[in-house]
Amino acid sequence: MGYTIRWLRLLTPAALVVLLICGVVRSAVAGDWNVPAQQLARKIVAVTGPGAVTVTVENRSSLGKKDVDAIASLLRAELEAAGARPAAPEQSAATATVTLSENPQSCVWVVEIHQGARESKVVLVSMPRRDLAGFEHETMPVTLRKIPLWAQEFRILDVLVLEEDSAPKQIAVLDAEKVAIYRLKNGKWQQEQALGITHARPWPRDLRGRVVGSRDHLMDVYLPGVFCRSTTSLPLALNCRESDDPWPLTSDAAIPPLGGFYSASRNFFTGALTPGVGKLTTVAKFYSAAAVPRDKYVLWFFAGTNGQTHLVDGMTDQSVKLGLGSDVANVKSACGTGWQVLATSAEDRNAERGADSVRAYEITDRELVPVSSPLDFSGEITALWAEAKGNSAIAVVRGRETGEYEAFRLAVGCSQ
Repeated sequence: MGYTIRWLRLLTPAALVVLLICGVVRSAVAGDWNVPAQQLARKIVAVTGPGAVTVTVENRSSLGKKDVDAIASLLRAELEAAGARPAAPEQSAATATVTLSENPQSCVWVVEIHQGARESKVVLVSMPRRDLAGFEHETMPVTLRKIPLWAQEFRILDVLVLEEDSAPKQIAVLDAEKVAIYRLKNGKWQQEQALGITHARPWPRDLRGRVVGSRDHLMDVYLPGVFCRSTTSLPLALNCRESDDPWPLTSDAAIPPLGGFYSASRNFFTGALTPGVGKLTTVAKFYSAAAVPRDKYVLWFFAGTNGQTHLVDGMTDQSVKLGLGSDVANVKSACGTGWQVLATSAEDRNAERGADSVRAYEITDRELVPVSSPLDFSGEITALWAEAKGNSAIAVVRGRETGEYEAFRLAVGCSQ
């Protein structure tokens, strides 16, 4: 089977997109692909008409070979029943490339149809992922693990690792009123210094903030309406002032610098960017952002306040529903394509579980494909920030039972 996907074409005006809402195929049970195969075959024949058609099936999902082969056989049988005859390319006037893909919410089968010089047309069906339990899945290529850094009663906004060898040895912990610096001695964290944060206005209810390393001084601190810079001489202190300076959205050298303006009275970015992504200097309001370098551009993900994910490449801003939560971050690794997006799930935060999870995804064209199993936490994720080193991220979790905040480093590994 091939491993390509052409989701981008679904977003172009030239494509004809036919979508079956998940509820339509809800009658398909585990191990039974007959209903979606039959409906997709009818959609294909509605475009090609009866006659010879070349069909290829490409798997870009986590389904195993057994299920993929079963789907291919069912689809060809349903095409014949609908009046089409599978044939070799030289014997047919139409080709149908079927891509089996998935997103956090659904299993999606996409078909791109070519007929001579006519423009390509696309049809698809989808079924809820919860109906896929029991199918054979291949091992995910990426593993995520969490490394505990610090825990405390008061809300942790961010953690900056200042010194490390095989493990962090010195950290800076940001909360609402200070940056506390700790050093690991004899297996225990000991506070070295606490740098107070001055601010004239009360903080927003859902406070967020960042602490970022700097080349010519130790750190910068970004809070709603406030910016702080550490002094260059000892003893360290923070010089804070009211500010609407943009917060850095990336510090990885492989990604062009981009800043986002943060609301001084709310818990989100306003959508104004500097210097912008290509021609675009404004996007919809968003909670967090992640970037994935491509061959000729950088694709940005903005987790919008409306539940949509905005994909921005410098020329276009496409709003799509990917089923992601409000926290996203990018990491680079030696796995897969080399870049992954870490994201919380929109479905995790609920009254029954009271807990979140993080999962790694990769992007092919504009299709987000899960490449790791969910990494579960025992509470609500309140922050997810990429680290400057690029291959890890910081996650902050509020414990479901204790109410305490705990910060973790999320490390990416390759499955064997």
